[in-house]
Amino acid sequence: MPVWAIVVLIILAVLIVAFIALAIYANKLQKKSEASQEQIRAGAQTYSILVIDKKRMKLKEAGFPQLVIDQTPRALRGAKVPVVKAKIGPKVTNLMCDEKIFDLIPVKKEVKAVMNGIYIMDVKGLRGGLEQKPEKQSWLKRTRAKLQKKVDQANKELEKDKKTKKKK
Repeated sequence: MPVWAIVVLIILAVLIVAFIALAIYANKLQKKSEASQEQIRAGAQTYSILVIDKKRMKLKEAGFPQLVIDQTPRALRGAKVPVVKAKIGPKVTNLMCDEKIFDLIPVKKEVKAVMNGIYIMDVKGLRGGLEQKPEKQSWLKRTRAKLQKKVDQANKELEKDKKTKKKK
């Protein structure tokens, strides 16, 4: 057997072992994540809050208690997180928000929030539903939509011209 074939087989075996190891590790992380999500959902309570402001900022800049910053892994301390400044009863507090619902939270409006500690997991409109913002389109999609409109208008004009020629 040639040397290059042996090298290729060894590299292939190493890649397969690495892939299997990553799959097992990912499976363990997913189970751990699901367990922690269940614990968070179990302790959740619903509050009526008035949202004052919302933005993405670093944990240290957000004004969270030192205990929260200490419990956060070092790799994530510099990452920007969605932060909501809200009034719960008479107290104004900074809350952390789930990335999925951050865009749904209206500013300067009262909402019902499902929370666990300082973490907002879900929001519902207090008086009526929450407004769904249309998804931002890329430049390419907007341009395609404009061109498609023009093509449709041109096709309608051609059909009108054909009908008028047949009547004559």
